[in-house]
This record gives sequence, C-alpha cells and structure tokens, in this order.
Amino acid sequence: MIKKLKAQISNFKLKWGWAILAGLGIVVLYFVLRLINLTILPIFCDEAIYIRWSQVMWHEPTLRFLPLSDGKQPLFMWLTIPFLKLFSDPLVAGRMVSIFSGLGTILGAFLLSLTLFKSKRIALLSSFLYAVSPFAVLFDRMALVDSLLTMFGVWVLYFGVLLIRYQRLDLAMITGIILGGAFLTKSPAIFFALLLPSTVLLLTRKKNFLVQIFKLIGLWLVVFLFAFGIYNVLRLGPNFNMIAARNKDYVFSFQEILSHPLDPFKPHVGQIWEWFWFFLTPPVILVFIAGLAVGIKKFPRQTVLLLIWLLVPLLTQMAFAKVFTARYVLFIIPLFLILAAVFLEWVIEKVRGLKFILVFLGLLFFPALQFNYHLLTNPQKVPLPEGERRGYLEDWTSGYGISEVRDYLKSLSSDKQIVVGTEGSFGTLPDGLLIYFDKDPKVTVIGVGLGLDKIPEPLSDSSSKGNPTFLVANKSRMGAQNDPGLKLVMEIPKAKGKSGQDSLLFYQVK
Repeated sequence: MIKKLKAQISNFKLKWGWAILAGLGIVVLYFVLRLINLTILPIFCDEAIYIRWSQVMWHEPTLRFLPLSDGKQPLFMWLTIPFLKLFSDPLVAGRMVSIFSGLGTILGAFLLSLTLFKSKRIALLSSFLYAVSPFAVLFDRMALVDSLLTMFGVWVLYFGVLLIRYQRLDLAMITGIILGGAFLTKSPAIFFALLLPSTVLLLTRKKNFLVQIFKLIGLWLVVFLFAFGIYNVLRLGPNFNMIAARNKDYVFSFQEILSHPLDPFKPHVGQIWEWFWFFLTPPVILVFIAGLAVGIKKFPRQTVLLLIWLLVPLLTQMAFAKVFTARYVLFIIPLFLILAAVFLEWVIEKVRGLKFILVFLGLLFFPALQFNYHLLTNPQKVPLPEGERRGYLEDWTSGYGISEVRDYLKSLSSDKQIVVGTEGSFGTLPDGLLIYFDKDPKVTVIGVGLGLDKIPEPLSDSSSKGNPTFLVANKSRMGAQNDPGLKLVMEIPKAKGKSGQDSLLFYQVK
C-alpha cells in the first residue's frame, strides 16, 4: 500500500511538478506587476464613486443597495467593504478587489485552457500572457468592476464546458451561481448567458445525441434559474428599475441602429484597433492570428467556441454602444490570449533551438514589459491611446493632486472644523477626497458644483465664522482664479496633453 502511494506521488510529481512550479512563478509575477506602486496611478472618477459607495454601505446597512440609485449593480462594492477594514488607504482597498479578481481570472484561464486543449503548456502560457498583458495589468490595478466581470466570464465558460462533458446537476447549479455573480457585477453579463448554449459545439455526437440535447436544455434551464434568482436579489433594494433605465444611456436601441447602421460601428473599429495595438501590443496580435490558424487546424471546435465568445460581445458592443472605452472589452481578453497561447505552444513544440525560442519570446514580450515598467514607475510615460490617456491622466476625471491635498489637510492642527469645498458634487471631486476623511470628524468635504466664477456662499460663510476653509478645483474649470478672497496654497499639474496641461488648484478661503 505504501509502495503504491509512493509510486502515485512520484508519478504526480513527474507529471505536475514542473507545472506547479511554473504556475507558482506566474502567480508571483502576477502579484509583482499588480502590487508595486499600486497607488502611483491617480484615482479615477469611477474608482472614487465606487469606493465612496462602499464606505457609505459599510457604515449604513440600510443603504447596501446604494449603487442602484445610479443603475449600477453592487457586488464589487460589497466585496470592497471587507478590504476597507483591512487597509487604511481606501484606494488600495478598492484596487485589491480587482487584483484578486485578476488572480481568479488567471486560474480560470488555466483550467479552461487545460480542459479545452488537454495541454499544460497551453494552460500555463495562457496564464502567463494574462499576467503580463498591459490590458490586464492596467485594469487589474484599478478599482473598477471590469476585472471582476472578466473573472466571472472565464469561470462561466469553464463550467459551461464541464457541463457539456459531464452533464451533471451540481455543475449546472455551480454555473448558475457564477453567472448570478456576473449579473450582480455588470450588465454585459447577459452575454455569458446568451452564449452559454454555444458550448454545445463540444458535444460529441453519439447515437443518443438528441437525448443529450434535451438533457442539456434542462440543465441550462437550471443554470438560468439560479442565475436570475440571484440577480433578483437586487429587487430587495430601491431603484431596481434604474438598471434598465441607465443601460439605455450606454446603448442605442434597435430602431436607432437601423437609422444609422454604420454609426457607431465604423468609428468603433478604429478604437478597437487602437486599444489592441497599445494594450495587447502588435507582436501578441500577430501571435493571436497565427494561433487562430493553428487552432482551426488542430482544435477546430474549441477554437470556434472561443471565437464566438470573443467576437459576439465585441461586435455587438461596437454596433450598439453609445459609450465605449477599453475596459468595456476586458472580459474578452483572456479568450484572445488563450488563442495566442495555442500558437506559442506550437512554436515550442516545433522549434527545438532554445536560443531561437528565447529570442522569439523576448521580441514578443518586450513591448509589454516596456509598458508595464512605465506603468509601475511613471504612468505619464505609458503609451496609451489618446482617449484613455485623457481620462486617466489629463482631464478632470484624473485625480492628480488629491493625495497632496489630503496630506496637507491631515497635517493641519485645528480646534475648529476644517471645511473643504470641491468642484462638482459627484465623482473624482468630491468623492476622491472624501474617501480619505470618511472617519475624520474634524474635516468636512462638500461639493459646491461647477462653474466656479466666485467663492461659493457656503465657503464664504464657513470662513467668516473662523473655520479654516479651502477650495479644490481643476484649473480648466475654475473661473474665479483671481478672486481676492482666495489664496493659492498649491497647484499640482496633471499629465501634459496635446491641447495643453490642466492642474488641480488648492486654495484657502480668506
């Protein structure tokens, strides 16, 4: 018995020892690329909103469905609450949710690749590509819901494939629970539900083929029953109807598309190409195309399945999306990288020269390593598409200067209430600053709206009462820069753009 057990352990080490070591190396690399200088990229508008919601929901149980007020599903914010208890910096807390979501994506991509292609090398290469891909590194380091949605998407497909293979009720229930989690995260989860039956491509044709189809239909109904049951938990909160209402702000209706069928599709083609060029890098795009050729030849059904899950959401969003940004397509990127890994495995299998493979891999990953190096050390040097650069580094949505203002306010010693007015009332300001004074009764942060051509009355009143009073605003939106009642404390520049350079202005109200 002992000899048999030793033989099994030895056999396991022989088959899986190298793969486990390689997998651990990938996980270490993943955390290195996600954790180093985690807050070097300034807080983004949506991050500020999500983290502030999480804080409010944490402190007030009756507001656990607060994101529904803006038509957003709350799972990401629910998951952020435990991290707020662990980390003193709320931005770190929010971004840790995305980091662990990305780790779940890596594990899911590994298992999905292993199940589809029966190759540990393809599975490891898929995970490695995701770990170093600029697309994933950027968004896994931000407190946005898209990394969480991506994780759910990979796992829904993985369990959908297992469901085809084993046709078991427990697998259907697990798939439904995961799909339900996706529905609680973001509305594009509907793609996972619609595409789940496409896994039938992997069904082996047998004499009882029709019986299997009917059995699968029953199992898919169980999946949808669990998924939509979980989704309907949101009806417990007010404003459930806002999800459908806000979705209309992001997509065109069929009637609108019929009136202009190539708009926005045609402009979005250029955007997609730009995002892929910068975030996936040209070498990986070429490897993906080669992977399609190898995949169609060696694994036709698996390749077609991945293509369906990749192209249907992509083309649909290109045709219908009013608002379209790179992070909206993050959930298809693991499938793209899995197909790229198919070609890399073919190269390693066919080419025996170690030097050639090392040079090939070096050329393949050099653009990604360069991107990631700048992202971790100086984000302003990162080669980003113009629209993404404006949003994250240049415009009012970028939180450059907030940390400096925070540190200044925390250093103040006052026995009176410190009042800070900020431009806007929702978003980067005031939420990006408010999250740092959530538990500080000494500091009150209030949004005073836009169009600041004079000192807002609440700030004038506060100053007249002897309270230390301040105003924070973006230079491009500040019309009262020369008001004699304001003293400039500091000006923090944002990234320089093609049309100039904005900055965050921090004033003391006299």
